[in-house]
Amino acid sequence: MKDVYALHSIVDDARFPFDPAAYSRFKFGDGAAAEAFGAALAAGFIATYRNRLSENDQLVVLPSPYTSIPTASFHMTAAFIKVLNRYLCMNGINPAESAKIHRFKTYSIDYGALDMESRKALIINDKYHLDKDFLLGKTLIFTDDIRITGSHELIIRNLLQRYELGNTAYFLYYAQLQNGNIHPNIENKLNYYSVHSLQSLEPVICSPSFRFNTRVVKYLLHAPFAEYEQLLMKLTPAFLQELADCCISNNYHQMEEYRKNATFLFDHLQKIIPSWQSICKKENGPILNYQNSLLA
Repeated sequence: MKDVYALHSIVDDARFPFDPAAYSRFKFGDGAAAEAFGAALAAGFIATYRNRLSENDQLVVLPSPYTSIPTASFHMTAAFIKVLNRYLCMNGINPAESAKIHRFKTYSIDYGALDMESRKALIINDKYHLDKDFLLGKTLIFTDDIRITGSHELIIRNLLQRYELGNTAYFLYYAQLQNGNIHPNIENKLNYYSVHSLQSLEPVICSPSFRFNTRVVKYLLHAPFAEYEQLLMKLTPAFLQELADCCISNNYHQMEEYRKNATFLFDHLQKIIPSWQSICKKENGPILNYQNSLLA
């Protein structure tokens, strides 16, 4: 059995059954919105499927695939798991476990702006990995923030077949497009509904609830340089270090689209934080000099 459940259905491209401004902030790292969305999704899932949950089922929750930097839905999923586990605990059921779908490719193209065929073409060469031994015999819950064309879900279903995992599985979404007359780029409209410039992004990333995700890192690294430079001068060293570490972990500093902004970030960190002297430059751009770091 593999069920699809969405808390909200999108049938009108001008009216949404949830706050689109909050959704946009969520996609750019608003942790408070992620908490609210995750809690609401858990409540809806429990209300719909509580009769299927039993002490004999070991649940495993898997957020949408990512490489190193989590997606926005990862933070939503963390809240989902907390609320779900409270319910399971109060009903004598083992808490849900967590697992990851490993992804080994990243790209700079904005997925939300693409149609269905373009989405399929973009992700067709992605590589994914699951821990089959860990998942065997368990009930799987795959979570994501929105389902537009179902392309990513299809990837996961094919992955389960490839690993010969016939587990009971749920595909859960905060929202789902259920009007075939609406173009898939409605996702882009939602993503940028309230965050569409560095100026509108600033209050989100300066909020105490901010959480880094793939989208916000790519957005910053691909921003117009003059505006990017101006914004970076306002941000704390701790924020800049985490941004740099995210950039390095997904290898964004080696991608042409992000190289200029990444290089400026690394150079700026060298000036304001002595430990960042461990970063040096070569002709092909900034790299980590592990030898210097160890000798420092």
